[in-house]
Amino acid sequence: MAANEKSLSRRRFLAKSGLATAAAPLLPLSMVANDSLSSKEDTSFEFVFMTDIHIKPEMNAPLGFQMAIDKTNALKPDFVITGGDLVYDVMRGNFEKSDGLFKLYADMAKGFQMPVYNCIGNHDLFAIYEESPEDASHPDYKYGMWQRYFGDTYYAFDHKGWHFITLNSLDVTDNKRYKGSFHAEQLSWLQKHLQTIDTEKPIVVTTHIPMLCTFSQLNGKEGTRTVSNAYEVFDIFKDHNLKLVLQGHIHWKEYGFVNDRVHFLTGGSIAGNGWKGRRHHTKEGFMKIKVSGNDFSWEYIDHGWEAQRLKMGIGKE
Repeated sequence: MAANEKSLSRRRFLAKSGLATAAAPLLPLSMVANDSLSSKEDTSFEFVFMTDIHIKPEMNAPLGFQMAIDKTNALKPDFVITGGDLVYDVMRGNFEKSDGLFKLYADMAKGFQMPVYNCIGNHDLFAIYEESPEDASHPDYKYGMWQRYFGDTYYAFDHKGWHFITLNSLDVTDNKRYKGSFHAEQLSWLQKHLQTIDTEKPIVVTTHIPMLCTFSQLNGKEGTRTVSNAYEVFDIFKDHNLKLVLQGHIHWKEYGFVNDRVHFLTGGSIAGNGWKGRRHHTKEGFMKIKVSGNDFSWEYIDHGWEAQRLKMGIGKE
């Protein structure tokens, strides 16, 4: 079966299963994306971008995630896109524990009342660290456990005139750590896939590791804060209408608009700093994105976890 057909079949399955796995004011006009093409009422929709959930049994994480699910359901978006790091964590292996984490996420995600389109994050890579009792010979190694639960790690779908592409920004180094990289097989798929997409159609790309962000400039740290070969993806998109890139990993909120063309949203996180407080001063939350024709706006939604954890005496502001 071709990659496109597999992705389509997977999307249908996830949409049926519920796994295809609130509120600040709307942004001012300076932070609303638009172009010269007219908006149409039948292309208006909303979706949620929710990243770095870090679900685990401890730290009241299931309560916090359930609050995000409930908040999302109350908003009634058309669908949810996740930005990776669904669980915390499976990199260190231990099959029984790791499988339990994915099952916990999958079971809870059935609570969403709309399709969920999932993205893989570094904490979702099974048994890649040196200390793991399992190694590369295990069938669930690296992407395997993710694929068993959610299918392809990169895929595409359409919604009301917009095209959505979720990419896998993770690979493993020779010394058994993770790295931000789009591997060659995926880049080849992307190049061929875009040949089937109208060059004027607005496109949204989701990636866990950011393709572009200011973390290194502000903090003086390099490492795995951005994808090392993001430029290759930008080159592939040079003749297409790449409208928006959704990113996770950093646990902070950031917006950027480059060269009057591509918008970047780094989506904060559901878990904050390991469920015990804010990380990088960014409040726990998620993005709600409103699309109208070829325009969009966004707002950052507080799902209430900060108030709840402080009420329970966890962490501090």
